Amino acid sequence: MSEDTTEESDGAETRPSEGSNEIGGGADAAPFGFGGRSAKATGAVPTDGSGGAAEPERPARPRIVVLGWGNASRGDDGLGPALVERVEALGLDHVTAHEDFQLQLEHALDLTGADIALFVDASLIAPDPFSFEEIGPREGLTHTSHAMAPEAVLDVYSRVIERTPPPSFVMGIRGEQFALGTDMGEAALTRLDAAWDFLRPLLEEPDVAAWREATAGRHATKD
Repeated sequence: MSEDTTEESDGAETRPSEGSNEIGGGADAAPFGFGGRSAKATGAVPTDGSGGAAEPERPARPRIVVLGWGNASRGDDGLGPALVERVEALGLDHVTAHEDFQLQLEHALDLTGADIALFVDASLIAPDPFSFEEIGPREGLTHTSHAMAPEAVLDVYSRVIERTPPPSFVMGIRGEQFALGTDMGEAALTRLDAAWDFLRPLLEEPDVAAWREATAGRHATKD
């Protein structure tokens, strides 16, 4: 678990450390991911070592953790792991992806240090081709230590880490056939492509406001 640190400048200004989940800040806040004094706070001008002005450092991108689960040997149930493979192949430094057969208690720890969390799974109730919505921690969900809902993982995070979970989203890709020993269907592969085309720009230029706007009209059907 990361701890916030405080550095004093001439203005005695407090900023989040590199490990902080806090993305926002005031107009004078240091860029996310850079602690200590900024050029703006001290009046210093960065140089390139030869006396000339250096290119300003780009603020670190928000860190994204992707959790995808499912069983590739059960037909469309492999949609979650298949999307995780595409995320990993993209090779973005600010994105970490995890794949498993199902969500478990331990996955709450994988969210430590994340600024955005994404859960991905096949879904029977998602609209065609997929759903995309924001979620939060929920107490009292029925689960065991071997199978959990994403909201339950966030609840474990808030209780164990004792911090508010990062903004979290769930993508449910529509699946139809889950028989053991079958391959993913052609319809599922088409939906996988659609989900990837939708998700990739959100991963490449992560912004919580943009993610929230992207949920419009993408909610799953609730029983």
